[in-house]
Amino acid sequence: MTASRAGAVDGARPRPVLRVASYNLRDLLGDRAAAVRVVRAIAPDVLCLQEVPRRLTTELRLPGFAHECGLWWAGGRRGSGGTAVLTALRVRVRATSSRRLGVRFPDRTRGYAVLDVELPGAAPVTVHSVHLGLRGPERERHAAQIAQGLGPRSVVAGDLNEEPGGPAWRVLESSCRPVSDDWPTFPSDRPTRALDVILAGVGLREASGRPVRLSAADLAAGSDHRPVWADLRLSEA
Repeated sequence: MTASRAGAVDGARPRPVLRVASYNLRDLLGDRAAAVRVVRAIAPDVLCLQEVPRRLTTELRLPGFAHECGLWWAGGRRGSGGTAVLTALRVRVRATSSRRLGVRFPDRTRGYAVLDVELPGAAPVTVHSVHLGLRGPERERHAAQIAQGLGPRSVVAGDLNEEPGGPAWRVLESSCRPVSDDWPTFPSDRPTRALDVILAGVGLREASGRPVRLSAADLAAGSDHRPVWADLRLSEA
């Protein structure tokens, strides 16, 4: 009896695998075409974004970027704090929402986008795209607010503005575990800090997915962060 990369055994139906990625776009101020090539190389089913163009430019620019990546955006800008979630066509979006995170005036507003998604024949997953602030106590408080809504089939993906072992990481790790590689993601040309991560609840297991080849030039040009991704094996509905 042998196991496949997706976790099925001979004679059994393979379990669906969901690829979740996270990418801080820096308001698309970098080389947009390079960022698109990075996303297409990863080929995510769900793409959590941070620092998307804000206010009215979100509706004008994000759908086009999603289309160029072979993805689509279900909407939901208000209260998201510059975060968004894009999905592949094979992914069904069951619900969308956004939650505000309180900040000190006149700091830039913070929030996070939430999507309930599912693949055919698989149980649904709740995905959170998050971007924490620059102040340590604020990050910890925001992480605690996010953690209150997490369950065994939750995914948190984003830019924590903090390296592993920090207070916000510890709060989130009380509910989820890191499933993405722990390589440095910032700055993108010569990364030294692991600020970006994907965490998953106990009801989701890692899977070996398709290999990814990324251009160092595109990574440096597309944004000031490098993306992270993880493949998650889903249970049947």
